[in-house]
Amino acid sequence: MSGRLEIAARQYETLAVDDRLSRRDRARARLWVGTALSKNGRHDYATHVMRTAIRDFEDLTEPDDWSVAHQKIALARRGVGDLDQALHFIDVARGSGNTDSPMERVRLATAHGHILLSDTATRDDGLRVLDQATSTAAQYGLVHQLRSIEGVRAMSGAGRPPAPVTGRGP
Repeated sequence: MSGRLEIAARQYETLAVDDRLSRRDRARARLWVGTALSKNGRHDYATHVMRTAIRDFEDLTEPDDWSVAHQKIALARRGVGDLDQALHFIDVARGSGNTDSPMERVRLATAHGHILLSDTATRDDGLRVLDQATSTAAQYGLVHQLRSIEGVRAMSGAGRPPAPVTGRGP
């Protein structure tokens, strides 16, 4: 999307109704429409679009895509300050998605940490979740995810975590 969110949303919208694509690809495009809208601050409309994608993934029995859609809605709800719904949707995503790969674990943990950081009552929990995500991302060389985690920390004012101790002297 690279910052051109309105253009990206329109392009994905075109794909979402393109009959040449499979139903799954159209549903994924619809999810990306919602993602672009959410990143552009249009969280309520993004939620509406992503709920449609969720229904499509249910009809298609695509549990992994269904889970990803819940994670994306969680972030959209966080964007409007609806933290109860954000936590509900991220819990659904965490409980239903494929967490076999380190990338998926980091992706879910980053979203979860982002939501937790949004509330002063759960801020410390959010930092712990992001610390774990940082550790996993670093262990597996997930550079893009490390940048995302840093971005979440910066947006929340949490800054960077302390440098890991290596056990070596000067």
